[in-house]
Amino acid sequence: MAFSLENHVAIVTGSSKGLGKQIAIALGKAGAKVCMNYYNNKEKAEESFAEFLSAGCKGILVKCDATDHMQILQMVKETELQLGHVDIIVLNATPDQPQKPIEKYDWEFYQQMIDFFIKSPFLLTKAVIEGMKKKKWGRIINIGSEVYQTAVPNFSAYVAAKGGQIGWTRSMATELAPFGITVNIVNPGWIPVERHENDAQSQKDAYLANIPAGRWGKPQDVADAVVYFASEESSFVSGQTLCVNGANTPW
Repeated sequence: MAFSLENHVAIVTGSSKGLGKQIAIALGKAGAKVCMNYYNNKEKAEESFAEFLSAGCKGILVKCDATDHMQILQMVKETELQLGHVDIIVLNATPDQPQKPIEKYDWEFYQQMIDFFIKSPFLLTKAVIEGMKKKKWGRIINIGSEVYQTAVPNFSAYVAAKGGQIGWTRSMATELAPFGITVNIVNPGWIPVERHENDAQSQKDAYLANIPAGRWGKPQDVADAVVYFASEESSFVSGQTLCVNGANTPW
């Protein structure tokens, strides 16, 4: 029996394409009303929202910089006015992630990673946590990356921020457990989506050759994990890091 998210309202940041879009659609198909979020590409976002609606999902599309405090407050306000109390948030928004040796990074780039993977979850959680505590039910789901487990070189800014996101997840899980709120993180492997269109085929081939499952991951694989963490059936599972990567990190 599929997990039901009827009578729940979700916000998925960075959901106009890639993994975020599939997550939003999966939550919608499970019955949640969903706020899809974008910031840069309105045309692409509207195409994705049309796909979301054509799948039978209900929700709204909101432009918001997921690292900006005032814009987040406005997104939450608009979502609650149109859809109802927000009790599921999925922190998926991400910037570009070029791989460079340490000498080529500057602090501004490091700060950007921290803003997306620690500041953004912090700000959105603060914006909705009062309602979750009153309801004594909530789901906070971070989208991380296997890079923390695999310690990818020449990627220090991204890996460090993703490690911080895991630490934040674990601390918040223990803090919020008494209120019926779970906090978990899904760490996908490398799943080629729009942002990877220009990646070298040799890099893709090398990565695929080392996946024990013998296939590429799909956005749906990640979305299914998110739906589980959002469901009632996961109510006793919190503070966990789930790698969705075909056993690429079996430890």
